[in-house]
Amino acid sequence: MKAETIKLIKGDDLHCHLRRGKILESVAIFTARQFKRATIMPNTNPPILTAEDVIKYRHEIYECCWDDGWKEFEPLMTIQINDYTTPKMITQAKRAGVIAGKVYPQGVTTNSQNGVTNFGALYPVFREMQNLNMLLLLHGESPKPGVFCLDREEKFFSTLVAIAEEFPKLKIVLEHITTGKAVQVVSMLKNVAATITVHHLLLTLDDIVGGFISPHNFCKPIAKRPEDKKVLLMAATSGNPKFFYGGDSAPHLKENKECRQGCAGVFNAPVALPLLAQIFEECNKLDRLENFVSKFGADFYGLPRNSETIELIKKDWVVPDEYDGIVPFIAGQTLHWQIAS
Repeated sequence: MKAETIKLIKGDDLHCHLRRGKILESVAIFTARQFKRATIMPNTNPPILTAEDVIKYRHEIYECCWDDGWKEFEPLMTIQINDYTTPKMITQAKRAGVIAGKVYPQGVTTNSQNGVTNFGALYPVFREMQNLNMLLLLHGESPKPGVFCLDREEKFFSTLVAIAEEFPKLKIVLEHITTGKAVQVVSMLKNVAATITVHHLLLTLDDIVGGFISPHNFCKPIAKRPEDKKVLLMAATSGNPKFFYGGDSAPHLKENKECRQGCAGVFNAPVALPLLAQIFEECNKLDRLENFVSKFGADFYGLPRNSETIELIKKDWVVPDEYDGIVPFIAGQTLHWQIAS
């Protein structure tokens, strides 16, 4: 007999874009309702580069969540590391409560025009992060000109391996992995883990450009081949603690997705946990969902596991076409699980 309810330790979304301003006010509630904590990405406009930026941005997030009645939600704050970041800035960020530094190679995704151009020059920064037990989060794609879009993740692996071997006590997360090769590389590096998004468990390149163009499925790193999706599903449901949930929910206004140069990003926050439950159930691995969303990530981050719980019920609902001008992932489709009210 199939389960009709699921009770889980309330989990963590360890890769989340909340943006700022009006979009932040619209989207924060979806993450706060489903997750106790979320790692907040710093590639906002303007970006989060210093301890002072963090303090201001954290206050903006708290204001939105408190207004919606979610005072228990905890944003895990990060700073964006670029070519001008110094060890002193890392120390100041740590004092301000920053848990991780995020690196975007220059130009690889939204708001990464000020990203890193020389990883070797940042080794003193990585050393200070290692000393302070701050995590390094990597958008793992090569920014080199001429690298084909489906190969950019694999072309980054030499950089990842070099950093991991140089700093063996630095905890590194390779974010939003998309290939079977990434699963292999992460599995062999002792100090490296990886986040997997819900949309990469469902999408391949065919779902973006295989028939009609589907701009709301377009993200970076772009979804890859069916065989890659199969390996990601196996990793997420395997019970291997190196792989845990990071949604990479990345909202953009509809007009900024459905246009000549549409932005990369999938807004999956409204459907994250119900959709994960559906995916794990279809894989006959529903008993491993709690590990993926509530235990493995907290353990790697060195955080206590959450104590409160959340319940899902088996009840169909249709995903709305949009929320405040933002189109969610799988808009208009029916999900079979929902958060209990």
